Amino acid sequence: MLEEFWSQLDAFEKILWVVASVFTLMFIFQSIFTFLAGGDESTFGDADDYVDGDGGIDYQFFTVKNMIAFFSIFGWIGLGCYTEGLSIPASVILGVISGITVVSFMVWLMKKISALKEDGTLNFKNAILKTGTVYLTIPATRSGVGKVQIMLQGSSRDLDAITDDEENIPTGKLVKVMGLKDNLLIVTSKNI
Repeated sequence: MLEEFWSQLDAFEKILWVVASVFTLMFIFQSIFTFLAGGDESTFGDADDYVDGDGGIDYQFFTVKNMIAFFSIFGWIGLGCYTEGLSIPASVILGVISGITVVSFMVWLMKKISALKEDGTLNFKNAILKTGTVYLTIPATRSGVGKVQIMLQGSSRDLDAITDDEENIPTGKLVKVMGLKDNLLIVTSKNI
């Protein structure tokens, strides 16, 4: 039955069937391996590996995954158009447009998703003008280091702090961050 079906196809239909079938199988295997490998996009040779501290190459258009998706869509859309009576050039053009559209959407979606990532690095500048509570007494006139408990970047943090105030700031006192010195908060208990 399969041989009879295959023999009734013309050369262009056979090419489209091979392209659609092979790349769809590759897409299925790629999806399975991606899930088994934990979703690492470099599993199939993408250049999305980032260098530590470098933004790296953003999600790319020309990758193995995108090529597989393109040819899968191209094959099925081209085959559908041709079997519905469109000419070979029209089927190829619609297949190419459909493949590019799907890959472009995937690239756009990955860029949007990657924009949601947070690296979790604490940015001390975000603490300036925030208020917190003294956790460990802060010695007066920068003569020592105390600790302040402060909400920063969505979580409560215990950070080292110094003060220019002329009196020690005791535990439990409300303070405001006025500046930074290295990774130390400069706080005051006045005018809060």
